[in-house]
Amino acid sequence: MEQLNIMVARHSAFYSPLIAAIAAGFLRDAGFEVNYAAMTPQKSVADGLRDGSVQVGQLSVSASWLQMEQGEANDLLHFAQINERDGFFIAARESDPAFSWQKLAGREVLVDHFQQPLAMFKYAAHQMGVEYDAIRAIDAGDVDGIIQAFRDGRGEYVHLQGPAPQQLEHDGVGHVVASVGEAIGPVAFSTLVATRKWLGGDAARAFMVAYRQARRYVNDNPAAEIAAAEAEFFPGIDQTVLASTIATYQRLGCWNPDPRIQPRHYEVALDVFLHSGLISRRHPFEQVVVPPPDEA
Repeated sequence: MEQLNIMVARHSAFYSPLIAAIAAGFLRDAGFEVNYAAMTPQKSVADGLRDGSVQVGQLSVSASWLQMEQGEANDLLHFAQINERDGFFIAARESDPAFSWQKLAGREVLVDHFQQPLAMFKYAAHQMGVEYDAIRAIDAGDVDGIIQAFRDGRGEYVHLQGPAPQQLEHDGVGHVVASVGEAIGPVAFSTLVATRKWLGGDAARAFMVAYRQARRYVNDNPAAEIAAAEAEFFPGIDQTVLASTIATYQRLGCWNPDPRIQPRHYEVALDVFLHSGLISRRHPFEQVVVPPPDEA
């Protein structure tokens, strides 16, 4: 078995194509012994890729833009899509079938202030007719801090990635009222990234075959089956909640079976980051994205 170290920037059911590649055995069958870990304040995904301790990372094309904005060459290449939509939701304290984004104006909203989630939230609000400055956005820190703040009674709405808001709903604390992914539409949200050297080897091609199988698996199988396979990755989440979240992501069309990063979705992501002023120019697709290694 060949050791394969995978590091992710975020751990969520939203990343089920990658998680299922491990949990459903596709990478094991391809000959890999996998170590899966989330990045820490002490070690980022980019750090692990550059020092060789990580072979595959979960990031976003925007991570390369922020590096390029500093005048640095992009040394990490994005070779496959994980999600083609934003995977965050808005949850309210009360059920609201008539919810509209305009209701957020003047209200306290616990917003995830990490760069990409915040940029996407701002763009979605703009697209839906409410400007971010009209919202009383609260920064409660990391994901655990945001969840705890909402459970403690802070904020009227909360902005979280699944399955966190679905678990809040299950616990009777909140009610999911909107999808950021529906507001924005298809976009290059999260990707698989690696070094050019690793992408040129046999391991990369074997990984890609297994990853394609996993993408088909998360599209073609019942959410309950996928949730059962992934349950050990979500020890604090009720399995019915996990299944419901996966089913929602299936309906949203987050996991196109074709893993290639599409130029048109890349351009939407550029629009998002330009809207928030996080980048100053449109960085060329070819400087950031390469074809999957089994197609190169």
